[in-house]
Amino acid sequence: MATPQCERPMRERVEEYINKLQDEIVSAFEKLDPSSPPFKRDSWVRPQGGSGRSCVFASTASSDLAALNGEPSPNASGQQSILEKAGVNISVVHGNLPPAAIKQMRADHSSMPLPEREEGLPFFAAGLSLVVHPRNPHAPTVHANYRYFEITEPKASSSTEASQGEAENAQPKVLAWWFGGGSDLTPSYLYEEDAVHWHTTIRDACTPHGPQLYPTFKKWCDEYFYIPHRGETRGIGGVFFDDLNSGPHARFPGAAEGEEPKRPRTPNECFAFAQSLGNAFVPSYLPILSKRHSLNYSPAERRWQLLRRGRYVEFNLVYDRGTKFGLMTPGARIESILMSLPETARWEYMSEVGQEEGSEEEKVMTVLKEPREWV
Repeated sequence: MATPQCERPMRERVEEYINKLQDEIVSAFEKLDPSSPPFKRDSWVRPQGGSGRSCVFASTASSDLAALNGEPSPNASGQQSILEKAGVNISVVHGNLPPAAIKQMRADHSSMPLPEREEGLPFFAAGLSLVVHPRNPHAPTVHANYRYFEITEPKASSSTEASQGEAENAQPKVLAWWFGGGSDLTPSYLYEEDAVHWHTTIRDACTPHGPQLYPTFKKWCDEYFYIPHRGETRGIGGVFFDDLNSGPHARFPGAAEGEEPKRPRTPNECFAFAQSLGNAFVPSYLPILSKRHSLNYSPAERRWQLLRRGRYVEFNLVYDRGTKFGLMTPGARIESILMSLPETARWEYMSEVGQEEGSEEEKVMTVLKEPREWV
């Protein structure tokens, strides 16, 4: 008899879901651009425990040179490929967190008490992370991440083979667990109808799980993806959340008084919410990409796109918590961590692009400096 879904360990259910979601998302992109090469599927094993699969689309060096000159980059059929670089990665890893990673985790998850253990903390993490950089400057970059994390008791040591075998098969006691994730849109050129569609789709995925989820996590997204040294956000946001579990959550109104609004609390409820957001990715983004990828663009618009990508790189390497935590984790797969970076980006000394009053570039900069409510 099959084990009911609600009785299976959460780590198994999350792993099954992210594998399915990865296939659906990659298939949607390949279906949109059937003339271009398929995503490269790269399965890997982490020596310290766990495995994953990276699905990556990357343009060739000759394509990059053409793009830098503002020229169309042909695919095998002589047409311009829709994507310049994209990655849809999953990882299911486990092991022991070293002191440096624990220190970073305590700073990032201050609302959750984590056990004190000098020898480190056993952990399990499963998640899907994606970044898509389209070639056309009028098609926005997108990022999404959906993850589950556990901190567990160390497995008890034993002197007998029988008890050792039982210990290996037993599920470790979970000391702390949480879900996190979200998605955000980064346009180089602002189309308000796209912003409204993006935020409406995400809001509609959030609302059945609690009316305060979208406004709370939308605000958190605007704050998280802020670039302090530039005084602007990375994009026009979406939702961002972390530390979602059964305990109090400081982000919600009334948390200090113990009067939080309706929200997911149990593992099943939090997982259902994460699935709603994951399932909303394709309908939130693919219609926008379908509409914008074939628009004409000029070398000047390509230049602006590359300047905005430079900001993307700055945020990811300087501020992003996931990047910093990943680089501190033993056995980290650096290629997957840095997959989010674009193939090409640009920095100019004291560039005046984006400051011209009334320009399309200034239009998007206004929104990046003062985030708006889109729905």
